[in-house]
Amino acid sequence: MKRKVGILGGTFDPPHFGHLVIANEVLHQLELDHVKFMPNNVPPHKENVSGTTSSDRLRMLELAVEGNDRFLIEPIELEREGRSYTFETMKMLTERNPEQEYYFIIGADMVEYLPKWHKIDELVGLVRFVGVNRPHFKTKSLYPIIRAEVPMMELSSTMIRDRVKTGRTIKYWLPEPVEDYIKENGLYGSQNSS
Repeated sequence: MKRKVGILGGTFDPPHFGHLVIANEVLHQLELDHVKFMPNNVPPHKENVSGTTSSDRLRMLELAVEGNDRFLIEPIELEREGRSYTFETMKMLTERNPEQEYYFIIGADMVEYLPKWHKIDELVGLVRFVGVNRPHFKTKSLYPIIRAEVPMMELSSTMIRDRVKTGRTIKYWLPEPVEDYIKENGLYGSQNSS
């Protein structure tokens, strides 16, 4: 029997409680063995404006999932050069790990964008998509989507970066070790964000 593994991709710049809640809810609702957080190298639809490095994002993610043995990190996209396309990544992972069945977790905002994904028809043959609800978006799609209900949280990495930049608190928005790392390394333009 194949192991059921969730994949939650993103920039995680920084990782926050919204990411962790989504991963935990999907893990338990779908009875997955693990959820792997997969930080992007260069996502096709974004540019790095935060000034953080891949090493910073990876370290913050390690700190965020520390202590949960069912949360793992999949660094495959950070190890590759160029833009990250989900199809190529998941093709590599399924070839490397044929004993794993992948559940690719996406927010409702990405569900609406699926028709524009690179090689989406082939990707649907490699993974099972899990759509989680997000404020102001629907998980309706022409593609097969497993729906997962998660508590609605209007929380984003962009909001956190903006708060840090303007010196406002980010306490309770993300795990304390991640907050400490941000301060210690002067990320996002300030060290005084508590």
